[in-house]
Amino acid sequence: MSSAVKDLLAILDLEELDINLFRGNSPQSGWQRVFGGQVIGQALVAAVRTVEASRPPHSMHAYFLLPGDPKVPIIYDVERLRDGGSFTTRRVTARQHGHPIFSMLVSFHGEEVGLDHQAKMPDVPGPDSLPSEAEVREKVLPTMPDPVRKYYERERPIELRPVEFGRYLGQKIPDGKFHVWMKTTGKLPDDPAVHRAVLAYTSDMGLLDTALVPHGRTLFEKEFMAASLDHALWLHRPFRADEWLLYAQDSPNLHGSRGFARGLIFKQDGTLVASVTQEGLVRLRRTT
Repeated sequence: MSSAVKDLLAILDLEELDINLFRGNSPQSGWQRVFGGQVIGQALVAAVRTVEASRPPHSMHAYFLLPGDPKVPIIYDVERLRDGGSFTTRRVTARQHGHPIFSMLVSFHGEEVGLDHQAKMPDVPGPDSLPSEAEVREKVLPTMPDPVRKYYERERPIELRPVEFGRYLGQKIPDGKFHVWMKTTGKLPDDPAVHRAVLAYTSDMGLLDTALVPHGRTLFEKEFMAASLDHALWLHRPFRADEWLLYAQDSPNLHGSRGFARGLIFKQDGTLVASVTQEGLVRLRRTT
């Protein structure tokens, strides 16, 4: 297991302070605010630890209220809203400096037998036929802002292989769709709860950037300032986050400096495992 994957698992392994109360830390990476996927993943871990393993999470809806401070721990307060015969509901509030910075509702439901259908996975090249992350970094890094470049130069827990790599070089994609293969850079424990937390963490990586695909732009450009506003994730079927998953993304709307993006996540065999939506701030920086 790579050191970056170990660090990710450590970040997602919260300290229990009291009943329904947990503490999470952030990596000291030099970023000015906490990565949104980290807060989503940690909040999910906090909620899961208050529910029996036989009833896994199936959906979560979150709002980002304030930027997270990576220099201090985050306190996660879990409220047990409902423990029903079929469904369980938890509300998780993340706090720093005495203020809520994030709020998420999580619903849990046990497996049931019933009808079944799913969307078809897009027909795109597989991960092995695409440039490796090292090759992508070599071509794209020189165009990135310094903080982003430093982040990508470090060892990271998630490997990303974009299908439409040319969009980072200014290429416009006519249909506005973007696909990226992703997995951890090392093997994870077999516990399904770990894989769900890692997917929750990963689901926030680059999704909002899809709002700029129709314009041939990216959030790596210095003219843009971006921040996630809300995030929703639905878990449909079992998966492993240390095996290749296809994140098929598009953006139906960008207006008023708010971009809306959505994604479907598939296993390599075409199984749909999760759906994601997000709205975020996509603002052109003022020149005065």
